[in-house]
Amino acid sequence: MQKTSLLSLLLSLFVATAIAQPIGHLTVFSEDGDKFFLVLNGERQNNAGQTNIRVEDLNQPQYSAKIIFEDQSLGEITKNLFISDADGQLMDVTYKVKRDKNTGKPKIGTLPFSAVPVRQGFIAPANTHVVHWGAPVPPQQTTVVVTEPVRGNVTQTTTTTTTTGTGNTVGANVNIGGVNMGVTITDPLLNTNVTTTHTTTTTTTNGGTTRPVPTPAPVGCTNAYAMSSGNFSSALATVKNQGFDETRLKTAKQIAQSNCLNTSQIAEICNVFGFEETKLSFAKFAYDYCTEPNNYFKLNNVFSFSSSSEDLSDYVSGRAR
Repeated sequence: MQKTSLLSLLLSLFVATAIAQPIGHLTVFSEDGDKFFLVLNGERQNNAGQTNIRVEDLNQPQYSAKIIFEDQSLGEITKNLFISDADGQLMDVTYKVKRDKNTGKPKIGTLPFSAVPVRQGFIAPANTHVVHWGAPVPPQQTTVVVTEPVRGNVTQTTTTTTTTGTGNTVGANVNIGGVNMGVTITDPLLNTNVTTTHTTTTTTTNGGTTRPVPTPAPVGCTNAYAMSSGNFSSALATVKNQGFDETRLKTAKQIAQSNCLNTSQIAEICNVFGFEETKLSFAKFAYDYCTEPNNYFKLNNVFSFSSSSEDLSDYVSGRAR
């Protein structure tokens, strides 16, 4: 009995320690608006150039960082960034990248621009690209659209979407009316593994018919990590504290833009709204930030009228990824 009790106590202490593990956050922004890619301990944090990146849930006091600018003429910055204070307490730190007055090259300070204690439920501004440490980085998409008249009143549009996991240079060929057009995209962070999708649309005018082409939704949050339960609870409370549906909707959209949400979280936010129209508006808006778009049918349960569910289903069908 004594051994069993001791084992249970140790297990409880281990679980409590794991749950209470401290975390820190890192924000890096460019004062001059230069877009960049951030690499921490060899792990890419973004596949599209950003001017303001926030990495949450860091668990080490310092990270080896590399900042690679979208404009390759600006060079690179390699620096150890400290996430903790002098006592080893993990903090919410911000580093500023700015251009040197003499050389014109970007540089980053040895000390953080700011360092504050970690705040539970903090919601980053809408212009900040938020990622979670350890979460998979979504693939980069580059879309090239070429429209050219073919045989009188018929216009043929060919869209080439190149999704890249890793490589340096990506090439794509577009063939329109027998004319072959080449497109080359260079990215300093890419390796190989390239998937290219071609979509061709034909539109006939002067009394003919027009076949609309659905606009594909972005894939930035698909299969990514949704907001943690603690952060989401605070975000949901913030939405509830707004006095009117209009301000609730505005706040909810800001939260969705800065984070990824699963269908259950989106449904909880929808249920905060008092009007059916507002629920539908947010449900459509949040689709682009859902981690599981294939399960978006679950949102039908938040509506009181079947017409709203049908409206959302039609919208999702047109945005299918």
